[in-house]
Order: sequence, then structure tokens, then C-alpha cells
Amino acid sequence: MTPEPFGTRLRRAMDTRGPLCVGIDPHASLLASWGLDDDIAGLERFTRTVVEALADRVAVLKPQSAFFERFGSRGVAVLEKAVAEARAAGALVLMDAKRGDIGSTMGAYAATYLDKDSPLFSDAVTVSPYLGFGSLRPALDAAAACGAGVFVLALTSNPEGAEVQRATAADGRSLAQVMLDHMAAENEGATPLGSVGAVVGATLGDAGVDLAINGPLLAPGIGAQGATPADLPGVFGASVGNVVPSVSRGVLRHGPAVSGLREAAGRFADEVRAAVSES
Repeated sequence: MTPEPFGTRLRRAMDTRGPLCVGIDPHASLLASWGLDDDIAGLERFTRTVVEALADRVAVLKPQSAFFERFGSRGVAVLEKAVAEARAAGALVLMDAKRGDIGSTMGAYAATYLDKDSPLFSDAVTVSPYLGFGSLRPALDAAAACGAGVFVLALTSNPEGAEVQRATAADGRSLAQVMLDHMAAENEGATPLGSVGAVVGATLGDAGVDLAINGPLLAPGIGAQGATPADLPGVFGASVGNVVPSVSRGVLRHGPAVSGLREAAGRFADEVRAAVSES
């Protein structure tokens, strides 16, 4: 039986739960602000609270794997449990791993996050294409086979990214546009939405590229990094309806109370709906 594509599942989740992705980023300063120690017990408490508060109501939860990996095998075990519990509660899980490699190594990364038998199996994963878009083929194929998605870095919100992403290819296109055009080719003919998404920072102003990739556009930078939902139409133009705004600290700083997390996430989702509907 052919699995339902990620793009179809994401479109449904965005339409029913609202167009919002909330990051799970248990860095030391955030744990401290919750009154938690920067240890495995603090990690477990933080992660469990976020999943309990949000997994039954937001479209996407995005754990940043590095903040779990820094605790070694016990941290990865917390991540595995969070992924399973969030998916069981109905959230789509986007693993923010930003993996990029070639050949069998890329295949191993794909097996880690995009194989249904893996304890870290996620609905989608972030990847880096700057070893060449073709290096992502093992992840793209694995995702398609199991109905998962891949979000490819295109124009990121960190200022250093422009050094590579805005560089010019031999044909005059920016490297970011080259990658976006590859994504558009992967998504050609998909309805209602392709399963290969782009990561494009919400802090960029006019992105200056063609974002019509027929796929989702993950937009980090909302909240603590300075962008607001009202900025989205100016960055994404006609593609704003496919944007999945991502907010982390803007929601997580309202913990540890479950009610505070839920209220903050709901407020951001409402603001995004309003911005998109008015565009």
C-alpha cells in the first residue's frame, strides 16, 4: 500500500491545526529559565512538558537533535521517546538535524530518520544540499518510499549563510535559486503540496528568489530572531500560503506552565492565519 505523502499530510495539518511549527530546543539557558538543571533530568522534564502541552494541537514539532545529542545516549533516548509521543498525539515531527553527506553516509542518515523501523523515524528531516543537490538522493528516495518529507536549506536566517547561498553559479543564478529549482523539479505534479520543502528565513526581507517550488517553505526566525508573522507576505509573496513559520523561544519562554505554552502557540498560529489571509 502506497503511503500518504508528507505534503498531503502537512497540508491537512496546517489547515486543521494552523500553520505553525514549534521548535523543541532545550539549550542550557532555556532550561535554566524554567528552573531546571542542565542535565538529563532537566532535559527529560523540559521535553516531556513541551510534548504534553503542544503535540495534540500544533501542526509540527521540530526537535533540534544537537541539544539532545550533547547528552550522549541518554539524550538520544529522550529524543526517541519525544518523537514517538509527539507523533502518537497527532503532531508531525520534523527532525532538525541538517544532515549533509554523500553516498552511503547520506544513506545512513536517511535510514536514521526516514526508515519506519528506526527509533528516530520522523515525518520529515532537515538536510543541507551544499555538497551538491544530487548528494541528497538517498534521503529524497527514502522519504518518498515511506511518505516522509525533506526540508532542504536554501536561504537561511543566519547572516553567514549569504556567503554560500547568495554566491553565483556559472549560469548566473544564485546557488540558493539552483537548489530551489531542484526542489521544484522534485515536487512537479504533486497535489496539494509536494513533500520536498525549502528552509527560507523569515528575517530576510525580500528573498529575491523564486519560491514557487510547489512545496512547503519552513520559515525560521519568527519571535526571538526578530521576524513577526506580519513579515511573512513581504518575504514569501505569492507563496505565503505554503509557509510553515517556525518559532522556538517565542513560545518556549512561556513555560514551564503547560497553559503558558499553549496560549503562546495559539497566539502565534492566530497571527500567522491573519497575516496569510490578508496577503
